[in-house]
Amino acid sequence: MLSIGALSKATGVKVPTIRYYEHQGLIAPPVRSHGNQRRYEPAARERLSFIRHARDLGLPLDAIRELLELSETPEMPCADAHRIAVGHLAEVRARIARLQNLEAELQRITTACDAETIGDCHVIHALADHALCERDH
Repeated sequence: MLSIGALSKATGVKVPTIRYYEHQGLIAPPVRSHGNQRRYEPAARERLSFIRHARDLGLPLDAIRELLELSETPEMPCADAHRIAVGHLAEVRARIARLQNLEAELQRITTACDAETIGDCHVIHALADHALCERDH
């Protein structure tokens, strides 16, 4: 059995986050000691490590919840897990494309600015007038 502090240390997940995941139903409520301290089974460590890794990959909690449910029935086909991962990959790629557009526009704005005063500053003018931007961002 692990205390919440030991579970936190073992998984790298902060104590308030563990409590949040517990409240969200992502990890089972722990048993309580006579002193009312939380005591987690070893399975909680594995589950929390799964959640942490999924969060590190940017998966939203709803997707993680679904993946956890799928993991409880290992004989099921993996099509649903694959669908979740592919959907998340598409979202990541879309986010990267938006960030690349943002990077290019910021690069253009900053490169075009060689003014000496704020009154002539291209950065200030571009931020004040979206029509001066070449890309949607």
